[in-house]
Amino acid sequence: MMKKQHTPTNPKDRHFCDIAGKFKNNIYGTTKGQLREAVLKRDLDELVHCYFTNKPLNILDVGGGQGQLALYLAECGHQVTLLDVSASMLEFAQGRAESSGLSESMTFIHAQLQDIPSLALGQFDLVLCHAVLEWVVEQQHALAILKSCLAPQGVLSLMYFNKAAQRLANMVYGNFDYVSNGLEVKQKVGLSPNQPLESEDVEDWLNALSLRTMRKTGVRCFHDYLRELHKAQDQFEQLLSLELKYNRSEPYASIGRYTHLLLQMNE
Repeated sequence: MMKKQHTPTNPKDRHFCDIAGKFKNNIYGTTKGQLREAVLKRDLDELVHCYFTNKPLNILDVGGGQGQLALYLAECGHQVTLLDVSASMLEFAQGRAESSGLSESMTFIHAQLQDIPSLALGQFDLVLCHAVLEWVVEQQHALAILKSCLAPQGVLSLMYFNKAAQRLANMVYGNFDYVSNGLEVKQKVGLSPNQPLESEDVEDWLNALSLRTMRKTGVRCFHDYLRELHKAQDQFEQLLSLELKYNRSEPYASIGRYTHLLLQMNE
């Protein structure tokens, strides 16, 4: 089911309404995207099996794009609402849902995160927000909106672009001037996040919202630091195995290009 919402967007936030094809090829179709998807599926599978004890869930995927995880979770027997500001990405996800026989398990909403309070969506057992927060200007406010979507005992799956890892990677690459300039450039690269997050800031915001961390995982703890880049493709399965083995242990969990947190409200 497709619910169309025609609402204004914050011009300061970054959206991908016009580059769905580029996103598909440059993110989802690469070892970076494959590894990210595998890590998130592992984390979410364990959450569903261990915490929710395999019961069918009502799930909200905020900024879920072309629906890789939303479709996967619907296929696992859950009801999934996919919300995204890009109509083209939603149409792609809806087409995949129809061809996979999952339309009855999914709802598609054309809107942005900031519109959620006006949509009366209700509350959800599980809320996903992956690789969205770094494109939003008012990040703390966005977290408060996400929290409002949680049912009692609900879980927020939050993944954000880790500024510390961005800093480390650029030091490894020898981009000293870029690091000295606070990772700021005059013109943003198309798919380079506008607002990477410092983990200390995220922790403060979560504490203020009374959200506690159930689990922390680094995403791409090794992949982005490879000196021989071809090995990501040539030896992907071995790389993935090692990422999954170490990406919940420190110091690796804190140097992943993305940080994935499973969060629950304090009782």
